[in-house]
Amino acid sequence: MKTFKKFIIITEPTNNDLVSGLLWQLDIDGINESDNAVVAFVNSSKNISRDDIGNILKEMIDERLIESFYIQEETLEDKNWNEEYEKNVRVIEVTEKIVIKPSFKEYISKPGQIIITIDPKMSFGTGEHATTQLVLQLIEKYIHGSEKVLDVGSGTAVLGISTVLLGAASALCIDNDEWCVLNGNENVKANSLSSKVEIRLAEIKQIEEKEFDLIVANINKHILLDIADEIKNKIGKNGVIILSGLLIIDENDIAEKYTRLQFKLIEKITIDEWCALVFQLQ
Repeated sequence: MKTFKKFIIITEPTNNDLVSGLLWQLDIDGINESDNAVVAFVNSSKNISRDDIGNILKEMIDERLIESFYIQEETLEDKNWNEEYEKNVRVIEVTEKIVIKPSFKEYISKPGQIIITIDPKMSFGTGEHATTQLVLQLIEKYIHGSEKVLDVGSGTAVLGISTVLLGAASALCIDNDEWCVLNGNENVKANSLSSKVEIRLAEIKQIEEKEFDLIVANINKHILLDIADEIKNKIGKNGVIILSGLLIIDENDIAEKYTRLQFKLIEKITIDEWCALVFQLQ
């Protein structure tokens, strides 16, 4: 039976949101947060160790983000892992209009709300993380109707799905992880959007489509810097890009790179240490 490594991470002081965000630099399969710990799940077939996690936490100590840490490692069978994860998935009211819910949770909607059904299967982007919430808030603001959207690093496809439910004409969601592509397709079907949202196993350099009205990318600073030229190549005239997966301290590096490519920073919003940036092609 497939097994997973479970890493329980406790830091002093507690900074679960920041720890969770930084752990996604590794090829992990999922994260849960409790009041005083972060729990990371990794398929046992992957070459990710306690030392890899420890190195990230040591960098946090060097940057004076935490003072100390403790890591406990366990092994879980696949069934137990999924059951544990589902118990922690909840309905999230991202804004007054946008609500994300798993199919196995009940929710009575209010007038005017858009309900997005997402069964995350451990993929990043369920709406729990601050950066996902930031991007969803901005999508609600910048979708006006009939846009052609590209979601880069789509994970669960929650961002691409939300753009269409808010009025976009279509969304192409790309990810280089087969698990995310499978999960994304499940979520597209759950929201009855197969005719408008396409999930594709690809990197941005591999897609031929261009002239997107809106590009969203909730990844991390290093990838956003690496793919900046590709994003410039795919965006249409006066197009808007929404970038996140970023710490507030990442803003200057991202702004400098994208400004050189004729993008203008038009908005920034934050939650705790995280930010999302909106640029428009000039």
